[in-house]
Amino acid sequence: MEKVKGLSEEKVKELTERGLVNYKTDVKTKSIGQIITMNFFTLFNFLNFGLGLAIFLVGSYKNLLFLGVVFCNTLISTIQEIRSKITIDKLSLLNESKVTVIRDGIEKQIGIYELVLGDIIKLRAGNQIVADSKIISGEILVNESLITGESESVTKNRDTDILSGSFVVSGNCLAEVIHVGADNYTAKISAEAKYIKKVNSEIMNFISKIIKYISIAIVPIGVLLFLGQMDSGIFSDTVVHVVAALIGMIPEGLVLLTSTVLAISVIRLSKYNVLVQELYCIETLARVDTICLDKTGTITKGEMEVSKLVSVNGTDMSEIVDALSMMSYHMDSDNQTMEAISKKYARKNDHKVLEIVPFSSQTKWSGISFEDVSYVLGAPEIVLKDTSKIDRELNKYVGSNRVVLLGKVNYKLNKILPSDVIPMGLVIINDKIRLEARATLNYFKEQGVNIKLISGDNPKTVAGVAEKVGFEDIRYIDMSVCDRPIMEIADEYNVFGRVKPSQKKEIIMALKAFGHTVAMTGDGVNDVLALKEADCSVAMNSGSDAARNVSQIVLLDSNFSSMPKVVAEGRRSINNIQRSSSLFLCKTIYASLLAILFVFLPISYPFEPIQLTLTSVVTIGIPSFILALEPNNERINGKIIVNVLKRSIPTALTIVANVLIIILLSNFIRLTEDEISTLCVILTGFTGFMLLYRISVPFNKLRRLLFVFLFILFMIGIIFFRDLFSLTILTPKLLVLVVALFMIAITLFNVFTDLFYKVSKKLKM
Repeated sequence: MEKVKGLSEEKVKELTERGLVNYKTDVKTKSIGQIITMNFFTLFNFLNFGLGLAIFLVGSYKNLLFLGVVFCNTLISTIQEIRSKITIDKLSLLNESKVTVIRDGIEKQIGIYELVLGDIIKLRAGNQIVADSKIISGEILVNESLITGESESVTKNRDTDILSGSFVVSGNCLAEVIHVGADNYTAKISAEAKYIKKVNSEIMNFISKIIKYISIAIVPIGVLLFLGQMDSGIFSDTVVHVVAALIGMIPEGLVLLTSTVLAISVIRLSKYNVLVQELYCIETLARVDTICLDKTGTITKGEMEVSKLVSVNGTDMSEIVDALSMMSYHMDSDNQTMEAISKKYARKNDHKVLEIVPFSSQTKWSGISFEDVSYVLGAPEIVLKDTSKIDRELNKYVGSNRVVLLGKVNYKLNKILPSDVIPMGLVIINDKIRLEARATLNYFKEQGVNIKLISGDNPKTVAGVAEKVGFEDIRYIDMSVCDRPIMEIADEYNVFGRVKPSQKKEIIMALKAFGHTVAMTGDGVNDVLALKEADCSVAMNSGSDAARNVSQIVLLDSNFSSMPKVVAEGRRSINNIQRSSSLFLCKTIYASLLAILFVFLPISYPFEPIQLTLTSVVTIGIPSFILALEPNNERINGKIIVNVLKRSIPTALTIVANVLIIILLSNFIRLTEDEISTLCVILTGFTGFMLLYRISVPFNKLRRLLFVFLFILFMIGIIFFRDLFSLTILTPKLLVLVVALFMIAITLFNVFTDLFYKVSKKLKM
């Protein structure tokens, strides 16, 4: 590659001052101002404060207490999200891509946002192109799938433009930056070098639907309820009761709980050097039942070393060493095999180079032509097609080793692999297995997660590595000679060798088509297509720019042993959100049903906002946030929405039935409005505690203490703060009624629960 001087530091300073620098055109995380705005200025907060204003105007000031709860919840969520943002920004800075530039004739690495117009950048396999550039020397194979969707790689050579957002598959070049900042191709199409994948989140979709339906229903229900209640009460009381009905319908705590728990998960994972680039991927990873691992850099360290040379066809060992030395001196170490050879054999020579064919993960070979001979280096079965003549030597070393064949031809190479390569020798390369790999894979096996090992290496080599790290029932296949559809073999085999990048993607697609939730870990440019396709993608920080940029999670210390912690954190978050969501949704369901019923019932709505604040705080607010932060490593089974509804619907129906029974009894037993209201509050709280009991089983010390504390708190509110919560004293008649109603509530709760389970089972929900 020709020698260039590049820009001077003075010129760089001048261009930077003129604004011709590759500044950020996107904000990866929300600003603190945006977080505050998005948390405080929400539809539900506007509704709450509007309802609070109505309460204020009619002078029922104690019923404004619910606004204090809303404010505290919002504040807690905002603080946690800001903490999470600060953590992500710090980790992102560590993870930020670097680019090699030539300035004043010296190569140096700088941050991608320090590039200026006219900078000369040096690109090699695995690099992401961070600014639109024009190649000034060299040749590269470029994949533009991240910006065009086309997976076929394109050859780019001198005077050809290359676009930001694409990445180098093979080869190397020098290129001049022609666009920076907003002028880059990716900025113009409102994209970025980082691939944005549609979020596949059950929780987010679930919450969005709830918000949508409540938003549509709340205004007409409120108007109808107000008109209906006006016939049976005075204006100020009607306002108070209607507000109580509507605030019960609003599940604002559910949104806050979810964002808070996921934000805390990001902070926790950062302690293990894990960067979460997509918040809701924590949920996806928690639901993963199949994990596809790239061998090199994941199971192994990716630190290749030549352990042995084996002569074939009686080739003199010195000739093999000379050939390897010439190849490694003149060819870039743009793959791990050549890097290992260069460490051991590279030495200066003056042979004139006629042609270089760089290594590609698609072709799996590389070559170089000199004036009198050409050398080829690659997978034996690729280079030779028929390996029968060297099978004896080959079978001795194919195991957990990587074996490549050195061959030669006596004419100049082109881009097509010669069919008459003369084998010279085998290069045996070892890749050290990570010490933590066995323990990590055992964890996944114990958790019932299927493991697939996928590699471009010889399948016997991959199977050998799999055996060393504790794989059982190894079933391997050579994808280079497989003629069966991938849909047929994806579930059948657990070790795949000689896999092309496009085949990795197809394996992921096939597994997803079988209903699996698939995670993919990788570090190389050949993993990018599969990482894009996976439900959850995990990259090693030591890998290529492209792999890191398309992945949702980056292991900053490239330590695969962090994966169990990531999965455990995901399961803790999602299981606990599921459990706590049932508390919030229960309130929304019963409040919505009651609001609709009381449009038609000729009686005052039995709750005031202050009373719902009492029941909500002790049976929803406090327990949901405490239980949501508990350790929880259970596998996630079934759909989140069904799991939540199984708990919330029976409880909500029980509460609605309780209220209707109390109103019905009031026709036979003389009960005042205050007594009806008091009984409704006590029964609603009691039923809430039944749900809390059910989701707390099995009890541990924390849950037991929490349950007892909340029950005592509820009793204190009923007995000692009657006036505050607009409750009447419990007379002997009411106490007898309470006991009877408790028994009825327990029966109804069990009946509705059994009924819902039978219906959901019949409908296969």
